[in-house]
Amino acid sequence: MKILGYLLCSIIIGLKYDAVLGQQNPSISYITKQQYANIGDTIDLHCSVHYASQYPVLWVKIDDKGQNSIISSGSSQIIPDQRYSIRHDEASSTYTLQITKVQKVDTGLYQCQVIIGSSSKLTEDSWVSVRIPPIILDNSTQTVQTTSGAKVFLQCYATGYPEPKVSWRRENNDILPTGGVVYRGNILAIHNISKHDRGTYYCIADNGVGKGARRHVGVEVEFAPVVYIPKARYRQALGYDMDLYCQVEAYPEPSILWLKDQHQIFDNQREHFITTFSSESGFLETKLRVAEIEEDDYGVYTCKAINKLGHDQKFITLEESYQIECPPVCGLTGSSSTFHSHSILMICWSLLLSVLLSKTSDILSHIL
Repeated sequence: MKILGYLLCSIIIGLKYDAVLGQQNPSISYITKQQYANIGDTIDLHCSVHYASQYPVLWVKIDDKGQNSIISSGSSQIIPDQRYSIRHDEASSTYTLQITKVQKVDTGLYQCQVIIGSSSKLTEDSWVSVRIPPIILDNSTQTVQTTSGAKVFLQCYATGYPEPKVSWRRENNDILPTGGVVYRGNILAIHNISKHDRGTYYCIADNGVGKGARRHVGVEVEFAPVVYIPKARYRQALGYDMDLYCQVEAYPEPSILWLKDQHQIFDNQREHFITTFSSESGFLETKLRVAEIEEDDYGVYTCKAINKLGHDQKFITLEESYQIECPPVCGLTGSSSTFHSHSILMICWSLLLSVLLSKTSDILSHIL
């Protein structure tokens, strides 16, 4: 009987051993390796398994610190997020994780896991990369104010996915201090900056997602005044008005003085009127009107501009003319009591010539 019992046990053990040997081990036959998506998209992650009907199949998200967040187990969703859903196709034994309205936080590592035992599991990784439009960071340069001759660095940094590429341009596509109309790189260096380098620069970040990002950077360069004059010599008849013009380029805005014989001229002083305004070209335009010119108004005038970095000046000569200059005088607007004798003589000659021409015309008409 004992021998019969031993034989029976041996047969049973052998049958169990053969059954274990005949059982197939579970495996992951397919996984979505990489998914790229834009904000708002819908994506599907597929995981196909074989011989795993008796084992839990999980979708898990793993954060940067290695912490696991179980999204689903089998066909049951664990995380109560309406953007997640899980589908199980029994024919192919595929577990599909769908994520709708994709957000930036969905970027990362997802893992399909088949749990074999308390300390044993099969895993395959699936990466989700969410394309993020460029955003220019706050540590980028916003404005610069410097002095002529200094070295300036314009910096621009951006985040996004894929990593944005940064380039620089000037307003109206003006030539950059580095040459050309485009500079590629995060840092635009301007050596020995001058007044010609001032203006608006654009930092442009682009990664092919959306319209890219742009930030304008204002560059202001302080420099000493430079005075320009359209004419160095003006002529006008005694008793009439004349305007003297002067242009100034400077930053900070300068004080502008008009002088004659080293004495400052003030607005509305002895028939002198001063007007100053900014032009569209960025210059300060100043005009000195000498009204009803007298003898002592002829001579050399000085247009002078001063700021904290220096000064500049130009000289303008006002001379007597025996003709009335137009503009600014395009009519008899002067005081008749101050006519110079030469001016009166020219007017008389003009009237006499007009009379003679009229008489000659009458005589010729009678003859013909």
